[in-house]
Amino acid sequence: MQQPTLGRIVHYRSHGTPDGQHPPHCRAAIVTETSQHQDTEGPVRISLAVLNPNGLYFNSGCPQDEEAQLGGTWHWPKHIEEH
Repeated sequence: MQQPTLGRIVHYRSHGTPDGQHPPHCRAAIVTETSQHQDTEGPVRISLAVLNPNGLYFNSGCPQDEEAQLGGTWHWPKHIEEH
């Protein structure tokens, strides 16, 4: 299993707006801090610098969510095979 380390690129899932005008999107993010060790139960929480089209967003204690990818969580980017 991959472990987040400082400087790695991950995807952050934005919340979107409650009225649905702006849906959730995946954004590139850089790991700025790791705060949970491998032997601790629960999702891995890290701090991120999220790269948005209109500026940076900083999120600390962001939980990992590889399955549902709910708003406010991070996940590993999907690998695309080249043909």
